[in-house]
Amino acid sequence: MTKGNGEDPKPGSRMERIQQGVRKRTLLAKKKVQSITKDDVKSYLMRNAFVLFTVVAVILGVILGFSLRSYKMSYREVKYFSFPGELLMRMLQMLVLPLIVSSLVTGIAALDSKASGKMGVRAVVYYMSTTIIAVLIGIIIVVIIHPGKGTKENMHREGKIVQVTAADAFLDLIRNMFPPNLVEACFKQFKTNYEKRKFKVTIPSNDTSTVTSIISNVSEAMEALTRMKEEIVPVPGSVNGVNALGLVVFSISFGLVIGSMREQGQALKDFFDSLNEAIMRLVALIMWYAPLGILFLIAGKIVEMEDMGVIGGQLAMYTVTVIIGLLIHAVIVLPLLYFVITRKNPWVFIGGLIQALVTALGTSSSSATLPVTFKCLEEINGVDKRVTRFVLPVGATINMDGTALYEALAAIFIAQVNNFDLNFGQIITISITATAASIGAAGIPQAGLVTMVIVLTSVGLPTDDITLIIAVDWFLDRLRTTTNVLGDSIGAGIVEHLSRHELKNRDAEMGNSVIEENEMKKPYQLISQENENEKPVDSETKM
Repeated sequence: MTKGNGEDPKPGSRMERIQQGVRKRTLLAKKKVQSITKDDVKSYLMRNAFVLFTVVAVILGVILGFSLRSYKMSYREVKYFSFPGELLMRMLQMLVLPLIVSSLVTGIAALDSKASGKMGVRAVVYYMSTTIIAVLIGIIIVVIIHPGKGTKENMHREGKIVQVTAADAFLDLIRNMFPPNLVEACFKQFKTNYEKRKFKVTIPSNDTSTVTSIISNVSEAMEALTRMKEEIVPVPGSVNGVNALGLVVFSISFGLVIGSMREQGQALKDFFDSLNEAIMRLVALIMWYAPLGILFLIAGKIVEMEDMGVIGGQLAMYTVTVIIGLLIHAVIVLPLLYFVITRKNPWVFIGGLIQALVTALGTSSSSATLPVTFKCLEEINGVDKRVTRFVLPVGATINMDGTALYEALAAIFIAQVNNFDLNFGQIITISITATAASIGAAGIPQAGLVTMVIVLTSVGLPTDDITLIIAVDWFLDRLRTTTNVLGDSIGAGIVEHLSRHELKNRDAEMGNSVIEENEMKKPYQLISQENENEKPVDSETKM
């Protein structure tokens, strides 16, 4: 009885504490709301002007796009109409190459090899974990909803698919990691092409028949001994586009070497740090044009879109299934992962990324969004530059959560449409191949369709059936790119939290040299977050 009496007050007292806490927070919230002035509203709008303009641009773009569909514009007219959006894409892509190289070199050079090694391991573990989770979500959702119920006879087909073998695709991935020419890597990627070649094949035959044929007719004997065989063989080729993977590998290696050179490498450190700062200032200028560009990108794509009537029941269900899968990963899994590891509010962190996410939605390219992602993480969320400069370029190249989820889901959808029952082993094969193929997917629009061929080939599904989903791919591509950018950004936040001790130790080690550098007025010498306020003052006085 005593024990029971002793325990009774505890639940009540806990409830009272919770109620008191809620009351206090409610009163504080009321006071804050009552104390808001016109100046506070103005300052908030000024601080978030870019974000608000970008969100309004997306809404206006959707309205404008659907309004102009009734005018049945020609292909040429659509291209002219989309021109402001095309300019934004070109501006952002112009900055991607110098940004990847300068940010990785400075980020790695600012850390010692031990710290950068630990950070690298954490980043890779995060990338692999989130990609595998995304693939599993895609598989579970498509198996539960089963959007491919029925036949594919009445489904609309669009586009052509380029055939590629899985082995050649993975070998191309490794080849691209080590480009023989760095200048060529800035605008070309290695890609295996296929061509038909004829080979002479000797036909084995027994001696008696050969001797008889030689005696009867020498020419007939020669034809019998040799025959032409036609075979499709892989040949070296290339495609236009920045070889981001090769540049990432080179920049990481170069940064490690510069970091180990200490005083001898200081001039190169200063150069790449100044280059990175200059690129970020260019990004700040382009941001003023971004809302207008996004408006026309979205409106132009909606005007260009095929007739909505082609999206039948199966394709509509497939679209809904992909959206549900991406939402589960982006709204539940990633924020939960961030909260569990850092114990911070994930929605405050994601709130600072709105402009990057909207830009990803508009441009449909994680590489083109990279400059904006840097700006959001460093200036709004205050993530250490040494982390963002390492994690973001690598993440934009190899971390493709949305693409991995989409590829696994689409492969099983195509199997369902063909009434092809996949066993457990084949589903595991799809999940492994989708994870690996997403790493090879370049950060360019609709690259997932190319790597989709590898996933389908791995389980013997018809690759031509990719044409069934191309009609909605332009829209889903934007959503999975947004998920990819969110995954990269949350990864940067998690890696910073896990690497905080190494970063503090590095700051302590560099303390004396920082004082000397500040006296010498070298504004770009150190890139740690603590000295951020000193940089503009030094650079302005120097100017």
